[in-house]
Amino acid sequence: MTTPPSLEVRGLAYAYPDGHQALFGVDLTVGRGERVALLGPNGAGKTTLVLHLNGILTGGAGTVAVAGLPVGRKHMAEIRRKVGIVFQDPDDQLFMPTVREDVAFGPAAAGLRGAELDAVVRRALERVGMAEYADRPPHHLSFGQRRRVAVATVLAMEPEILVLDEPSSNLDPASRRELADVLRSLDVTVLMVTHDLPYALELCPRAVVLSEGVVAADGRTGELLADAELMARHRLELPFGFVPQSVA
Repeated sequence: MTTPPSLEVRGLAYAYPDGHQALFGVDLTVGRGERVALLGPNGAGKTTLVLHLNGILTGGAGTVAVAGLPVGRKHMAEIRRKVGIVFQDPDDQLFMPTVREDVAFGPAAAGLRGAELDAVVRRALERVGMAEYADRPPHHLSFGQRRRVAVATVLAMEPEILVLDEPSSNLDPASRRELADVLRSLDVTVLMVTHDLPYALELCPRAVVLSEGVVAADGRTGELLADAELMARHRLELPFGFVPQSVA
């Protein structure tokens, strides 16, 4: 029996209540264990697509399935466990007095208790290199450390797919590298929404360009970034002097 992909989006179209059409029939399949960058200019529909993955937005045309489960009311609790979204601002996710309590919050709400809960929290913090900070208040940590704890809060739920919204934003170079090391080490499917094209190239072998509500390109990240005409057409710009072909 074949394992269903982590994510399967078919014909997804969506218009907001004010009539603005954000998606015009998106098809996207992400296999288990893949790391895929979702690229595109502002207003391309990236956030709208992400909000469909765990049922925050519903009611459009088309279908979304996570690990073979259709996203809809019937499976919503399980879908929300399977799709772990790490928001751009970690302070949107960290609200408890200590790091340990933040990471324990989701699993405890799902019914874990005692030694089993402690083990899940410890493992999630170890996976992001933050185990020694378990008893610290989150607001005493650096921004980069808070972002790694936010990743741990999602990993504690053992998601099928980790969705990262601009993971490198506001990070200094050392924090950016530390987070990259963490993300590379994870055995989980990753969908990374980013404007940071070198980071996409470093971490995601595959990239999908979303533009004006449709998939405009889907291929090897290095090849897409090296296509000057494609990049210009979809308002994607590499940092000055950055040559994608120079990155192994």
